[in-house]
Amino acid sequence: MATPQESEPDSGFHDSLPTLPSWHEGAQLRMVRANGRFLLTHPAHLLALGLGSGLSPKAPGTVGTLWAWAAFLVLQPWMTEARWALLLAIALPVAWWAGSLTAKHLHSSDPRCVVIDEIVAFWLVLWLLMPASIWEQLAAFALFRFFDAVKPGPVGWADRLYERLKPARARWGWTKIGWGILLDDLVAALCTLMLLALWRSL
Repeated sequence: MATPQESEPDSGFHDSLPTLPSWHEGAQLRMVRANGRFLLTHPAHLLALGLGSGLSPKAPGTVGTLWAWAAFLVLQPWMTEARWALLLAIALPVAWWAGSLTAKHLHSSDPRCVVIDEIVAFWLVLWLLMPASIWEQLAAFALFRFFDAVKPGPVGWADRLYERLKPARARWGWTKIGWGILLDDLVAALCTLMLLALWRSL
């Protein structure tokens, strides 16, 4: 296992930020505060923090989801089903990369300011839901936020699964943490879509 002295900074990372050790069991790292300066020091930060929406002092996950909703509606006139599918296929690995790297730079395994997981998951909900009225979209937003925040049933299972994997982070390292950040949001999106499908079938 690499020691903090052996680890190297990520290539291309801003010189003003410290060299960070790999996550390892028993490490005591001081969390870095996310702010406007941090947002602009690396492209991964800009993406992971939802172009700044994750810097909201209150309910960053809700603000990030609102940003995702607004961005979806702005993009929708120029998007086809195939384009949305391509965008989401690209967005998932990008969210993994940006979430992993930003979590590493913040010294946190699941920072609240990282909202790219909410953004990608809610885009998936809206893509599969459309066409939908504004009331159906509002219901999708409310359900998704409920599942993501309260984490009932399978969403809680996904979150606990990620928690149980924490002791093994020394083996899988920071580059895999992004999948843990994404997992519960993707399950929340699936639960939201299932309830909306049931609602439409009634």
